[in-house]
Amino acid sequence: MAVARLTHGHVAGLFGDLAQNAVQVVGIYEPDRAVSARYVREFGIDPALVHDRLAPMLDGTKPDAVLAFGSVAEHRAVVEAAAPRKLHVMVEKPLAFDVAEAEAMAALARRHRIHLLTNYETSWYPSRSALHTAITSGVAGAIRKVVFRDGHYGPKEIGVQPEFLSWLVDPAANGGGAIVDFGCYGANLTTWLMGGRPPISVTAVTQKLKSDPVYARVDDEATIVLTYPTATAVIEASWNWPDHRKDIQLFGEKGLLITPDSQTVMVRRRGETRDRPLPVREPSYKDPFSFLAAVVRGEMMVPDLDPSSLANAVIVARILEAARRSAAIGQTVKLAS
Repeated sequence: MAVARLTHGHVAGLFGDLAQNAVQVVGIYEPDRAVSARYVREFGIDPALVHDRLAPMLDGTKPDAVLAFGSVAEHRAVVEAAAPRKLHVMVEKPLAFDVAEAEAMAALARRHRIHLLTNYETSWYPSRSALHTAITSGVAGAIRKVVFRDGHYGPKEIGVQPEFLSWLVDPAANGGGAIVDFGCYGANLTTWLMGGRPPISVTAVTQKLKSDPVYARVDDEATIVLTYPTATAVIEASWNWPDHRKDIQLFGEKGLLITPDSQTVMVRRRGETRDRPLPVREPSYKDPFSFLAAVVRGEMMVPDLDPSSLANAVIVARILEAARRSAAIGQTVKLAS
């Protein structure tokens, strides 16, 4: 694999456990020399792997795929460089916050017949696949409402790297604050749970509650409501909560499903008085890198309904664009069918 940019802090997950990963890094594109030097020191990376131009790095190293670890707005440039070279791409979530950008990348992927995948941390949670299994098995009945809560107490407060913070709080690079950074999780999982169907409308409210001027240009609190013909999804995204959380409450016709953490699914069916655990199995792939390696090797196909799929990513972009517009104009935005 080649790595495009080091400004997304999640890249540390690649280098921190490289010996255990199913991939080999053959080249790194990072024009910021201070950032690349820090990673070289911290993870013992060979400095010869680092390049300051993307296209020459790809031509010289000839990777099988590219991992994009830059801002959301930089994803298109990575796909534009990789796709004509027949290189598969995996980006960090979300693929885009703008529909035109998402569709342009999708068109490139289709034209050049490459895989274009989006990595969500929650895709590798055993509780998420167990929740999906519970829904498809009918244990809770038809979905009526899902509440997603994703957030923490702020990127600056948790100590993200300065280059990561700089684009997280830049609306041109990230599209917004919490509404994109954490709102995309609920949009991704709702699309998965609803069988790949987009909502019919999106309503969003954002707030700027933090007094720190570093957050002046973006929201730090967001609520998004997605309306479906027979269900509603509520996405709560925050950079203001007292602790990290990524949990789901799903209300079905016959029961309630809860995923309080990455490992647990609880159910309470109608008439029952207590929550009880459901079986949770380890997923086939426990990390995005082994998953991507399997896809590149042709060991597995990525169906359109997969949460990492391009089809899902385009719907997420539609939801995020509509949510940003709804928050800006103070009105519900309807999505074209």
